Amino acid sequence: MSDARDIRLLALWRDDPTEAPMTLDLRIDAQGGVVSTWDVFGAFDLDGAHSRPFVLRRDGTIDFGAACPDPWQTNLREIAVLVNALFTVHWNDADSGEYKIVKIAALGAKDRRK
Repeated sequence: MSDARDIRLLALWRDDPTEAPMTLDLRIDAQGGVVSTWDVFGAFDLDGAHSRPFVLRRDGTIDFGAACPDPWQTNLREIAVLVNALFTVHWNDADSGEYKIVKIAALGAKDRRK
């Protein structure tokens, strides 16, 4: 697992990139495959001031906790996590949206020197 790295991804909804950007912390391999077999944390930024945190479960369920009993579903764990890659978020049985990964950053890589 020496080729695994911890990253934060930023994905934008293709229908409206200004609405509900998604961030998520994952561990991926050299090919972009998700190797995070555990639940991971992320958030949707609803309006620039209110984030909606969630847990991405191992089965692809996006769980917002008890306040939102109807979880969403995604195929994010099944794709290669690369810039410009597309994945789907299902909000319910009848409605879904496509997200595009626009940025991947190594966790802890920010230079804190001024």
